[in-house]
Amino acid sequence: MSGMRTILTSTAAIAAMGLGYGMWSVISPGEERRNEMLKNLPESNPVRMEETRQRNAMLMQVLKQAAETNDNLARELGPGK
Repeated sequence: MSGMRTILTSTAAIAAMGLGYGMWSVISPGEERRNEMLKNLPESNPVRMEETRQRNAMLMQVLKQAAETNDNLARELGPGK
């Protein structure tokens, strides 16, 4: 009886994994759709990419300045002011 239960449990687990894989393969995009999505990413546009680089550089500069000071910048920008 224990052997039969093990076989049934193993079969059910394998069936569940197979069903999950089948559902995943149905909803995942095909190769053409994947390539189209990659072309439409913001990183593929050179102008947008340069804007992102400049924004990141300004953010890093602000963080560097904040790290070099001992002032509590959050207190100055809070709702109490």
